[in-house]
Amino acid sequence: MSNTLLYPLLRDGEPPAAAIERPASRSPFILLADHAGQRIPAQLGDLGLPAGEIDRHIGWDIGSLATAQLLSQYLDATLIHQRYSRLVIDCNRTPGIASSIPEISEHTRIIRNIGVTIEEAEARRAEVFQPYHDLITQTLNRRRDSGQPSVIISMHSFTPSFKNNDRPWQIGTLFNRNPAFASQLIELLQQDSSLNVGINQPYAMTDATDFTLPFHAERRQLPYVGIEIRQDLITQQAGQEQWAHRLATLLPQVLATLNGAK
Repeated sequence: MSNTLLYPLLRDGEPPAAAIERPASRSPFILLADHAGQRIPAQLGDLGLPAGEIDRHIGWDIGSLATAQLLSQYLDATLIHQRYSRLVIDCNRTPGIASSIPEISEHTRIIRNIGVTIEEAEARRAEVFQPYHDLITQTLNRRRDSGQPSVIISMHSFTPSFKNNDRPWQIGTLFNRNPAFASQLIELLQQDSSLNVGINQPYAMTDATDFTLPFHAERRQLPYVGIEIRQDLITQQAGQEQWAHRLATLLPQVLATLNGAK
């Protein structure tokens, strides 16, 4: 399959990469969803994927957007999310590394990502990756300049098993250099004995595996946590509502505790 592209990548009528909801919110929380969407630009066809693969977790974080939208509603908080699939370009990876435009995901080869030219990779970065992160940067700058605090909550979902290994956690909490907010959230979550809470599980947050929180939260020294919810728990609306309600209750408690400790 030819990787020749006409530019720009996104054609007239295709939605912009980034979307924002409740931009004027005064809530201290700002929600991000890197892998919310599963669109593929028309010029890329189906990326050479077998039928149905884009609907699997390799294409997007199933349930994450619906849960984030409910949480945004309950907290009256700004939400910024990405409309295009992580297989076009992963907005939580540093551009240029192998996992940014993956040639294989789990056991599936992404045919249209094999042999991507420098020019095409740059088009994907400029038109899909960069607008999303520019919108986050602009929003955080505006909040900072108006004296509004920002606590970043990055919303993801994970599969119940990965390469035949079961994942027992219902929720994972991710953090690196600034663990204060995540640690307090973990403490509150663990008060529910029915929950198996992953601490930097199902994977650890590092500069090599993550872009969004290191770039937007850690560089600014903002409180943050990455939240991973097991996708079988948020595939349906009832589970989405349950988890959004739980987080809408706990996140303000975490912030109040940390503010009281200052």
